[in-house]
Amino acid sequence: MDFTLTPIGYIDSDYPDKFGVPRQPGLAPAASATLTLVAPFNDPLSVRGLEAVSHLWVSFIFHQNPPTWTPLVRPPRLGGNRKVGVFASRSPNRPNRLGLSLLALERIDTQCGVRLIFVGCDLVSGTPVVDIKPYLPWAEAKPDASAGFAPAPPPNVEVIFQPQALNVLSQRDDRDSLQALITQVLSQDPRPAYQRDIDSQRVYGVRLRDVDVKFQAWRNTTHNKMATTLAVMAIETV
Repeated sequence: MDFTLTPIGYIDSDYPDKFGVPRQPGLAPAASATLTLVAPFNDPLSVRGLEAVSHLWVSFIFHQNPPTWTPLVRPPRLGGNRKVGVFASRSPNRPNRLGLSLLALERIDTQCGVRLIFVGCDLVSGTPVVDIKPYLPWAEAKPDASAGFAPAPPPNVEVIFQPQALNVLSQRDDRDSLQALITQVLSQDPRPAYQRDIDSQRVYGVRLRDVDVKFQAWRNTTHNKMATTLAVMAIETV
C-alpha cells in the first residue's frame, strides 16, 4: 500500500545548504527559520489556539538526500566508521526520507496567510514540511529514557575568530546574532567525523544566512590532552 504526502508548507532558514546544519534541533539557538504554509493549509483558522503552544513537532522530508537507503549507516557520533542499523539512528538516509524535529515556536504571523517563526532550527531552506503538532511535555518528556549510542549531547569545541573575520562582522547590522550563529554551529564541529582526527591545514566552508564562513581546525594541548579549536578565517558575503 502506497501513501502520498502533500507538503503543507516550506522552510526558509539560516541554512542555505545542508552542510553545517546541526544534527539535532536546539543546538544553535541563534538559528531562525520561517515555515510558510501553502494553500489550502494557509487559512489562519488552521492555527487557531497555537499561540498557547511553545514547541512543535515538525514532520518534514529530507529533500536534499537521495531517495535511496541501506540497512546500515555510519552515525557521526560513532566516528563515521562504526555501523548501526538505520532504524537505530537518526540518519537522513531513510526509506521514506521522513524527518522529525522539535522546534521552539517564537511567534505566528497571520497577516497574509500563515507564517510560523521558529528558533533553534535544524532545517535547511526549502525543506518541505508535511505536518506540525503541539509538543506535550507531560506525555513526551522522558528524562530517564535510554538513548543508545547518544546518551548525552556531544562536547562542544572551542571557536575563535581571526581579526579579518571580526572586521567583516563589525560592519554588519546583524553582527551579534550572526557571530552567535557561527559560534553555535561550528562548536558542534560540522566536519565529517572520519576527518576530525586528521591533522591537516584544510580550510572548510559553511554557508550561513548570506555569508560563506571559512574555518580551519587547530590542534592544541590542554591539560596534557589534545583538543581541537575551530578558527574562523574569513567571512565572505555571497
